[in-house]
Order: sequence, then structure tokens, then C-alpha cells
Amino acid sequence: MTGTLEGKVALVSGSGRGIGRSIALKLAREGARLVINDLDQGPADETIALIREMGGEAVACVGNVTHTDFAERFVGTAVQEFRGLDIIINNAGYTWDNVIQKMTDEQWHAILDCHLTAPFRLLRAAQPVIKALSKAEMQAGRRAMRKVVNISSVAGLFGNAGQSNYSAAKAGITGLTTTLAKEWGRLNVNVNCVAFGLIKTRLTHSTANGETANIGGRDIKVGVNPGLMAAMEQAIPLGRAGTPDEAAGAVYLFCQPESDYISGQTLMCTGGLTGI
Repeated sequence: MTGTLEGKVALVSGSGRGIGRSIALKLAREGARLVINDLDQGPADETIALIREMGGEAVACVGNVTHTDFAERFVGTAVQEFRGLDIIINNAGYTWDNVIQKMTDEQWHAILDCHLTAPFRLLRAAQPVIKALSKAEMQAGRRAMRKVVNISSVAGLFGNAGQSNYSAAKAGITGLTTTLAKEWGRLNVNVNCVAFGLIKTRLTHSTANGETANIGGRDIKVGVNPGLMAAMEQAIPLGRAGTPDEAAGAVYLFCQPESDYISGQTLMCTGGLTGI
């Protein structure tokens, strides 16, 4: 395969399904070699099979991103399997909603651990690898740009009732983004953020189905009330929710060479929605 990311090595957390899978497939189509992550082996293997069908390369690193040993395993898989690390996408996530007076400490910490602490740990684990690679390239008289794309949400920019935990975590990831852009600029790393609006995934399907997801041993209800979904789509200037492939396209904008002088930015991928 050939493309704008030929030979690059990419980590995409939460890439066994949904938006993460679409991101991984998009990067693979452009030539990147992928380390795929999911909570479960099955979805990770499905994404890997799709990548290999198109002639790409991918391996799995299965596990919960909130586990304390995960970040080192994820980075280590890239180095061991592909001898490099060029792109990091912090995508894994879910929601566990409640109004603040009913939200437990467990709910609060679970969402912050997933959406903010896990990305922090991954970037911390990646820094020595990126520094060593960057130093070697600079000593050889070459400049190779690397990319970090953190995933935020309009909830992190504008808040959302019933999501104090999620909104706080997603606001935090934008702060982490701007800080790392300053710390890692000298290493030739672009650090940016994409804030999604309403994207249709299994986490935003109708609650009428009563679907749950088992995350960390907890059965979490997923989905959106059908009436609320219709109202949300009406508020979007484009008149509809986005697709995972459209979400992936926004992430790819920050991964391609044309973004080599863009860093510390948050891009809203919302169909024109500018608040919630």
C-alpha cells in the first residue's frame, strides 16, 4: 500500500469498533502500520482482518486503557513489532451519565480515568521513545514530524447536563493537548485535538434497545433517548449526526504532512453545531 502515511506506525486506542475502527482503517489506507486496541480480542481481530484484507499491516494490544500497565504494553507493542512510533490517537472512551447530586465517586473517577488519566499515561510512556527517535533523526540531519491527536467532545467545550464527569475529562484533554504541544514541539511533534459532536455509534443508538456494554466488569447502559436524538439532530446545521468515517476524516487531517505546522489546536467536528 502507498499513501501519505506510508511506513508510519500508529497507535489507536479503542480501535476495535466505532470511531476508532474507522480511524484505524483510514490510517491503514494511507499506508500506516497499526497497533489496534480494544477491551476484547474479537473486535480487535475484526479490525486487523479488515486492514490485512486491504494489504495493510496491523497487530493487536488488547486490554483496558485504564490499567496501570497498559500504556507501556501499548507503546512496547509498536516498538517491538514495527520498530517505530509516529502517530498516537487517544480515542478509547465511553459515557456513564448522571446529574451531579446522583453521581457516585466511582462514576466520576471511572470516566476521568478513561478519558484523561489513560491518555496522560500513554503519552508519558511514549515520550522516551519519541525523544530517542527524534534525537537520532536530528543527528542524522533529518526532520520527521510525529502526530498526536487527542479526542475531545463538544461536552468538554460547552458542558452538557448530566455529564459533569465526561465534560470535565474532555475539557482536561484539551488542556493536556495545548501543554504537550509546547513540551513536544522541540521533538518535532504536532499535538492536536478533535472535539466531536453527535456521531452515530453503538454508544449513541436508541435506548429503546436496552443495550449495555461491559466495561471494567460493569454493565453500563448505552444509547440516547430517541426523542432527544431527534432534537439533537435538528439542532445540527447539517441536519444529521455524523458517521464514524466522517469523524475519522477529521482526525486524519491532523495526521497528514499538510498539518506539519499546526499544533496545540482543537478542531470541532460537529456538522456546524457550535454549542450544546
